[in-house]
Amino acid sequence: MPDSALASGATTAADAFRRDVLSGLRKSQKTLPSKYLYDARGSELFDQITRLDVYYPTETERAILREHIGEIAAAIGDRPIVVEYGSGSSDKTRILLEELQHEIAAYVPIDISPSALGDAAERLRQRYPAMEVLPVAADYTRPLALPELPPHDHIVVFFPGSTIGNFEADEARAFFAQAARVAGSGRGTGGLLIGADQRKPLDVLIPAYDDPEGVTAAFNLNLLTRINRELDADFDLGLWRHEARWNENESRIEMHLVSQADQRATVAGEAFAFASGETIHTEISTKYGPEGLADLAADAGWTRQDRWTDARSWFAVERYTLG
Repeated sequence: MPDSALASGATTAADAFRRDVLSGLRKSQKTLPSKYLYDARGSELFDQITRLDVYYPTETERAILREHIGEIAAAIGDRPIVVEYGSGSSDKTRILLEELQHEIAAYVPIDISPSALGDAAERLRQRYPAMEVLPVAADYTRPLALPELPPHDHIVVFFPGSTIGNFEADEARAFFAQAARVAGSGRGTGGLLIGADQRKPLDVLIPAYDDPEGVTAAFNLNLLTRINRELDADFDLGLWRHEARWNENESRIEMHLVSQADQRATVAGEAFAFASGETIHTEISTKYGPEGLADLAADAGWTRQDRWTDARSWFAVERYTLG
């Protein structure tokens, strides 16, 4: 890609970041889009979170994939293009790729962080030299184009980690619609393999999003560090703390940054006032019942074919097809 195209893409991303941050901070309940938590440092911190004992989703989902990978691979079928949204380090994906490596037509990881994407793609090429890896640096919540694909039988979208829970209901429906367009653009019947966190006791949920080691707090506060660096802001991180809350009505965990004093901060030349105790809402993580995800997916034409869970039903991996 020419340097001018790279520069143009970087400018577009920077403009979107500025626009989204300012728009969110102007609201009565101040918000920041959770996708911006994942700069290079944020991605590193999230990888640390996934290795914490109290953060059950990663290991629980990984265990489900390991236990049922034979069934999952057989259900996916021969010569798929596997498109992973929000691939990050592609760690859990290796369980799937290990099983499919001799059948897969190509793996297309999509991630908003170019550095994390590039590192993961290079590691996968070294581990699976016969497999075509086609990384795409993009925001998968926006319209995107896949690279030129090799011959294949069908396209399967892989979306692990219960990232779907980070979306509001209308955003989740939009995701399912976009995934349907991508999966439906290939040959054969498009597919979707998705991880979904389930409802469970609060004494399990809250520590998973507010760990005693403070890694999740650092992850959340890093967003202010990024805003300071990229938008010439002056947030005093010592005047903010991380908080995880359970919203029973919405069946979700909410992450907030809580102002510890009456204060002001300037972002991209615009001043904002924060009262003591006021929060910036940075992320949600919805927890689903057995049919919750299937109902959302059905609106975009997806039909659930399989559902695998752990013994405690804390997490589910579900497979859908179009039509």
